[in-house]
Amino acid sequence: MRFRTASVLTAALAMAWPSLAPSATAPAATATVPTKLVETQSAMRDLWLGHIFWVRNVVEARLEENAGAAKAAEQQVVDNAKAIAGAIEPYYGKAASEKLFGLLAGHWGAISAYLDATHAGKKADQDAAFKKLVDNAGEISTFLGGANPHLPVETLRGLLTAHGAHHVEQIKQLAAGQYEQEAATWAAMTRHMYVIADALAGAIAKQFPDRFR
Repeated sequence: MRFRTASVLTAALAMAWPSLAPSATAPAATATVPTKLVETQSAMRDLWLGHIFWVRNVVEARLEENAGAAKAAEQQVVDNAKAIAGAIEPYYGKAASEKLFGLLAGHWGAISAYLDATHAGKKADQDAAFKKLVDNAGEISTFLGGANPHLPVETLRGLLTAHGAHHVEQIKQLAAGQYEQEAATWAAMTRHMYVIADALAGAIAKQFPDRFR
């Protein structure tokens, strides 16, 4: 499976949100960027990086059949999803936070199913899990786009679908012992998390400008 690189996605984001085009390394703290926005970008980046960090730990633990390590990492994936969902609660309320957590649980469930199918060598189950992953990306995009007019649904769907494809590629590479290739995938995943996190933070700042002055 081939997926778009983070650089291509960053260019697409710049077209969709010209004033929010993110850096691939760190939020730019300039005189024109409110401190609150920089802080929110950094917090969002930490949360989304935590997501891929702990999912990768689950992948390695399950492939190695280390049940204890897998259980601990899985709990961290859940806790991280709660934190990501909680980050939108100050702006959209508890019900929206709970809705997002449910959708993120669906995202993790599809990744988990794909991992199990890959480890078992079941192609049909892999395909079914990937379909769920793509469908879930659409659901998250529709939800977030409906809550914030500065998040174009189709652009967000592309970002989240590519994110899911990164997970799939990583799982296949780790299962095959392709460690150098997986290192490149990890770097792309990291940069892509910056794109998603900055897009969310920037859109929230646009929707609630009084909170970001």
